[in-house]
Amino acid sequence: MDRIYVMQLVRSFQIGEIDRRTFLSRATAAIGSFSAASLLLAACQPVSQTPRPVTEPTPSGEGVGSPETSMTTEEGLVAGRVEYPGPDGETLSGYWARPQGEGSWPAVVVLQEWWGVNEHIMDVARRIAAQGYVALAPDLYKGQIATEPDEARKLVMELDMAAAVEEIGSAIDFLLAQEFVRGEKVGVVGFCMGGRLTLMTALANDKLAVAVPFYGAPLTPEEAAQVKAPVLGLYGAEDSGIPVDAVLAMGEALTAAGIDNEIHIYEGAPHAFFNDTRASYRPEAAADAWERMLQWFEKYLKSS
Repeated sequence: MDRIYVMQLVRSFQIGEIDRRTFLSRATAAIGSFSAASLLLAACQPVSQTPRPVTEPTPSGEGVGSPETSMTTEEGLVAGRVEYPGPDGETLSGYWARPQGEGSWPAVVVLQEWWGVNEHIMDVARRIAAQGYVALAPDLYKGQIATEPDEARKLVMELDMAAAVEEIGSAIDFLLAQEFVRGEKVGVVGFCMGGRLTLMTALANDKLAVAVPFYGAPLTPEEAAQVKAPVLGLYGAEDSGIPVDAVLAMGEALTAAGIDNEIHIYEGAPHAFFNDTRASYRPEAAADAWERMLQWFEKYLKSS
């Protein structure tokens, strides 16, 4: 794969030199995968959307021991880095949070944007935990975090999506083995790249109780018919990388296959409308999407 050429294609799409169809055609030929090209397109941000500075925490702790490696207690939560075994016995890591005290709670896997497991994703995990869940964000980039779009695109192109789905499966198995996790299935929510991986995991793993993709590149109708869990899809009408028609077609295919689903399109919302550290943030859409997500978690995780 010619990464420089692909980066040039991304830039050309962002500034309007080529359209979506041309980008997909050329990127698919260069990358060798339509799915990967679609994911990259969905993650493309307009060049005017400069991110606000985010202060990243410095991970601490080492070893696989407990398995918790740097846990802290804050605002009624226990949160920190964690390590667990991967699909081939290797050591994987992530960030997790859960309510403080004795008890057991349903579990949710939180899948990163193309930036990595940064402070925003860790904050989302803590917010979900504060609602009465054990939340785990697998670190699919193995400690790497991007702050600029070019860095993020490089990490996306280097990520083996099929292997990432397997690693997500390991995170699910790890959660379900914990004594403080209740239930036989988990919820999965993902954003941008993580939204696409949420859908891919819903195709491959039967341990999902519910899947919530935020602006993840949609499945084809043929793929959607094979999904193994209810789907709540949350998308922006002004997302330049994800056509609304493709999202609606996925929803129609889910319905036709008898899979419980809700596809909600937010008028005026761009890609990454939920990320409150980016210029794309839309507070009203984000607040509504959050409440819808919690309602679906309540229905499929807490009430099951």
